[in-house]
Amino acid sequence: MSSIAVPGALVPRRAWHTDLPVLLVAVCWGASYLAAKDVTTARTVLAVLVLRFALALPALATAGRRALRALTAAQWRGAALLGLILSGIFLLETYGVVHTSATNAGLIISLTMVFTPLAEAAVTRTRPTVPFLGAAALSVFGVVLLTQGGGITRPSAGDLLMLLAALARTVHVLAMARVRALRGADALPLTTVQLGTCVAVFALLAAAGGGPAPWTVAADLGAREWGGLLFLSALCTVFAFFVQMWAVRRTSPSRVGLLLGTEPLWAAAAGVVLGGDRLGTVSVAGGVMVLAGTVWGRRVAG
Repeated sequence: MSSIAVPGALVPRRAWHTDLPVLLVAVCWGASYLAAKDVTTARTVLAVLVLRFALALPALATAGRRALRALTAAQWRGAALLGLILSGIFLLETYGVVHTSATNAGLIISLTMVFTPLAEAAVTRTRPTVPFLGAAALSVFGVVLLTQGGGITRPSAGDLLMLLAALARTVHVLAMARVRALRGADALPLTTVQLGTCVAVFALLAAAGGGPAPWTVAADLGAREWGGLLFLSALCTVFAFFVQMWAVRRTSPSRVGLLLGTEPLWAAAAGVVLGGDRLGTVSVAGGVMVLAGTVWGRRVAG
């Protein structure tokens, strides 16, 4: 009897030991929009992106150096392709958050969890269920209301960029699932190659764009900005990746996804409490619709 009772008694503790780090990742990602907004201006987006990923890359490359050598040429090419898509995502997100509020950014990007099943249904030629279409419509309508803070106006450029980022995230997820060369490869070296590709893309764009050099921006950052940059690099990139890789081996991907799906809540909380964002009644209603539609869509798609 003890052999049955003891494991059962330990399940809640084991679950919390796994869930809490994943929930912390969601908190970090939610706060990342405000941190990026504090560190970045329209002129320094590329330089900040170079710094963020260049700081994170050595830790990942060191941890996965043996696995990197084991990658085949096809796996290097596949991971580099995903890196190109990922660099587009971060460009859209970072430029987007510069031109909108941290609250809007976090809520709009949550539409990825609705767009992805819709895109997958289109690719596999399967028809989404009526409840899922209802959840998607609720989320989209919520975004429309969210971006109309002072009345019926055009969404800001930042809102539109975040919407494109949500679509780009969907493309990235589908590509990860459909690139055959990457199946069975270890996640650590694949992620390292993707982030290395991002650094190369951002560095080339920074050099060609005529903006400030990364080292110039780094020299001009104050203590607060450096804190935000290290937060983005260490916690939102390196820590987040390792926690996901660790947690998915100890619990179900659905459970990890559900916990990470709380990211918009933390983004809204950080924007309102720390960033001074103010939401009118219409915007609050829109935010609630986005969250409700996202949760509903995840359940009926699962």
